[in-house]
Amino acid sequence: MVTTKRQGDEAEARALAHLLAHGLQLVERNYRVARGPNRRGGEIDLIVRERDGTLVFVEVRRRTSASHGGAAASVGAAKQRSLVLAAQHYLMRFTALPACRFDVVAIDGDQITWLRGAFDAG
Repeated sequence: MVTTKRQGDEAEARALAHLLAHGLQLVERNYRVARGPNRRGGEIDLIVRERDGTLVFVEVRRRTSASHGGAAASVGAAKQRSLVLAAQHYLMRFTALPACRFDVVAIDGDQITWLRGAFDAG
């Protein structure tokens, strides 16, 4: 039996291989931050760096089919807010903020779509 966790891990591995093939470098996987002892925070699936130094926070979404809008459409406002929260926490380690953006890698069946600048922090 294939678990949801395993499917997610496989999707992240496919997304990472796709990004690496396009020249990005892995910085960190599964960066998590909590809002408090009983409140969920946010998680960034992949943090990668472009050749020009841009830091890219990547959300990976997988769906078996494109019905109901597909994988990309599942990154709604609440998910975006949790990604922004985690990214803000991650960026606190820098004295000078690097250029950064939020991307989505959507996997619908066998199709991979990389959405650069999928949404803004504001």
